[in-house]
Amino acid sequence: MTGYGRQSGVGAHGYGYRAVGATSTIMTRSVEGMRVVSEGKLAGGMPCLRLGQGAPLVMAVGGAAEHANPAGVERRISVSTAARFAGHFTVYVTSRKPGLAAGATMADIAADYAKAITDDIGEPVVFYGTSVGGAVAIGFPHLVRRLVLVAAACRLSPAGRQLLSEVAYLVKAGGPRRASALVAGALAPRPLGHAAEALAWVANPLGVGNPADMLITNAAAVAFDAEAGLGRVRAPALVMGGGTDPYYSEDLFRRTAAGIPGGRAVIFPGKGHVYASASKAAASIALGFVLAG
Repeated sequence: MTGYGRQSGVGAHGYGYRAVGATSTIMTRSVEGMRVVSEGKLAGGMPCLRLGQGAPLVMAVGGAAEHANPAGVERRISVSTAARFAGHFTVYVTSRKPGLAAGATMADIAADYAKAITDDIGEPVVFYGTSVGGAVAIGFPHLVRRLVLVAAACRLSPAGRQLLSEVAYLVKAGGPRRASALVAGALAPRPLGHAAEALAWVANPLGVGNPADMLITNAAAVAFDAEAGLGRVRAPALVMGGGTDPYYSEDLFRRTAAGIPGGRAVIFPGKGHVYASASKAAASIALGFVLAG
């Protein structure tokens, strides 16, 4: 067990501390935005923040430069989003495990999530997957009792695949600043695109640490296509996306929802990837959906 092992702690869902040792991780707690946030790892080393109390809700975050618990502005955004659900659920904010094997697929990443849910939570969960984090849920439908896909679909659009491929090329060629600017420009609302590119060039978020995990995840996302398997999902599902999302498309959001029995789509016309994944309006719709079941 790691971080939040069911057999090592106390509480409704059994989370607790590991013993401290040469290879162990200890869970830490802090107060952030009026919420107590616990930090640790799930089975297999998946980084995790936990807050709230109630039935389990797993939030699988989107792409990141490193597979680690978020820090700084990214952490504040993650905790703020999770806090909207923490009054009703125990929320686990998770990312992919660090040290992915070369050539890992979305099915491999999904298996990591399934192990963590089985070993550390021990019951089916509400699954809230953002962007590439949403792709994994189709791999373990028996562990999901309600599904929210946020700025996520059964596959990337051709434009989304091209964007991720260009990012990978630039990072491998030693140009993470150019890659950072490219992503920022694509994600920003059109009037702010040039300003976002300039800020990203300076901040260089994709130049932090070792890019290996990001590149492996991006390659897995480019190859991923789960449309044929959508019928395996039996949980009620909500698919939310912006009409101008640079990674997906309105058609893909609707096709994904239509392929899931009991699925429905909510489209935000004229909005992009960030609005669907971080706005209060989108979070309110998602919260109403997960509370309805």
